[in-house]
Amino acid sequence: MDLEAARTAKESLDLAFHMSNILDTGLDRHTLSVLIALCDQGVNPEVLVGLVKELPKELPALP
Repeated sequence: MDLEAARTAKESLDLAFHMSNILDTGLDRHTLSVLIALCDQGVNPEVLVGLVKELPKELPALP
């Protein structure tokens, strides 16, 4: 990845993270980055939304 592409990718992630915070999604920057990468690879975004909503319900509460 050249420097311009890296800069554009960082700016895009920064913007997406800012929107995520405004929408109070609770996603951290790394998780958001992984979700975006999965979408870029062709994973259905609606399926990812379902997983993101369901995973916290499935994980046991930590003490």
